[in-house]
Amino acid sequence: MAGALPIGDPAPPDGRLPDEIRPSDDTDFGVYLHVPFCRVRCGYCDFNTYTATELRGARQDQYADTLLGEIRLAREVLGEAGAIRPARTVFFGGGTPTLLPAGDLARMLDGVRGAFGVADDAEITVEANPDTVTPEVVRDLAAAGVNRMSIGMQSSVPHVLAALDRTHSPENVGSAVAAARDAGLDVSLDLIYGAPGEGLDDWRDSLETTLSHEPDHISAYALIIEEGTKLARQISRGEVPAPDDDLQADMYELADDLLQQAGFEWYEVSNWARGDGHRSRHNLSYWRGADWWGFGPGAHSHVAGLRWWNVKHPAAYAQRLSLGESPAAGRETPDAEQRALERVLLETRIREGMAVADLPSREARAGVAGLVADGLVDGRAAIAGRIVLTRRGRLLADAVVRALTA
Repeated sequence: MAGALPIGDPAPPDGRLPDEIRPSDDTDFGVYLHVPFCRVRCGYCDFNTYTATELRGARQDQYADTLLGEIRLAREVLGEAGAIRPARTVFFGGGTPTLLPAGDLARMLDGVRGAFGVADDAEITVEANPDTVTPEVVRDLAAAGVNRMSIGMQSSVPHVLAALDRTHSPENVGSAVAAARDAGLDVSLDLIYGAPGEGLDDWRDSLETTLSHEPDHISAYALIIEEGTKLARQISRGEVPAPDDDLQADMYELADDLLQQAGFEWYEVSNWARGDGHRSRHNLSYWRGADWWGFGPGAHSHVAGLRWWNVKHPAAYAQRLSLGESPAAGRETPDAEQRALERVLLETRIREGMAVADLPSREARAGVAGLVADGLVDGRAAIAGRIVLTRRGRLLADAVVRALTA
């Protein structure tokens, strides 16, 4: 299970927004639907997910109805604030959303439609593990309006999958992609690199196999060791090696080379798409500071500068809603300094970058020249007034942010 929730101010039982929070019709609105169930807990995972033995009274077969209760509450809260806008993106994440029947996911999506409306051109994504995808499931999801599937491939190499505690076979990825394609869905494949025992040749195999599936979008994330996970304990006991930063950098460069050669362009540090039309619009809404409501246990939301987060356990979440109360555990409104820092952190990660003029201080703006000289920021873009990371800058993105916010 995930780490502790943030420390913030208490959230009111009715979930009402503060009077000073007034969302704008000009700001896009997205919806995140968290499905917190997994068959097996992967050793590296720190997400708020639960296997059957960890549910302690919560029931998967009642989950859709419970979440619909939060959707109804959100409709009341946002209606009072004059902030009902159609969802531009909807994202089912987890956990493993496809552990629930497709009909349950369809009912949740219908709940969003009824409460807020869904834009005609909305991007509607479902995350899936390869071994939960069948042609029947995908056809039902497509009929409900889903138009994009994000498949957790992680690797094509059996010993790497084993090191990550992934249970699917590499062959399942191909059948899952084929099912999604047959139903007319866009396909994204998610990869992780730097697992214990994974070498550069293993990673090349995964990349080449990924490209052979001809996806529209690829995410590739360096393995991060999260405190409290099984993998962290294994590393602390010396049973497996910690990730090698230099090897992970080589893996990133190899990915960028092979994906560019195959016609993909990076649009965020860890994400590549086959043309702008296949970017993840939902994730871009996070990086660009749009509004969204996250439904489900442990889900986070952001509306007009206010953030809040739900109680973590599915049983506690269900209990709150059964009493007619908001499941929010706490909330906060970042001050101007925090917002400025986060804007640099998020906007510099995307291909369009950030306007130099929007940096938080004169010193930060003056420091851009040094970052160009160090090869971290593209010089031509800087002359045009934008901070756009070079590939070396993407590898050292945290250092760039520190330099721009010191």
